[in-house]
Amino acid sequence: MEHAEIIDHLQHSLSVILDRPLPEFSADTRILEDLEIDSMRFVELLMSLEDTIGLEVDPESLEPEVFQSAGSFADYIKIRLDLSRVAG
Repeated sequence: MEHAEIIDHLQHSLSVILDRPLPEFSADTRILEDLEIDSMRFVELLMSLEDTIGLEVDPESLEPEVFQSAGSFADYIKIRLDLSRVAG
């Protein structure tokens, strides 16, 4: 899955979770600050991504810099998906 596709999945999932359109969403969007995502909604996001794209999250790999922007989170997701594809 390419970076742009992951950004699209993030935008869609977050739009559903927040129950509002996100027309300005981009790789530069700060998930926590710009969208005001709390921890419960972030868990919802992770579960949604697990269901829709098969993301397997390693809690120990979730460093604060992963969540700085949609782009950094998409990078993390791509790495996790690539690792699961190699392992599986």
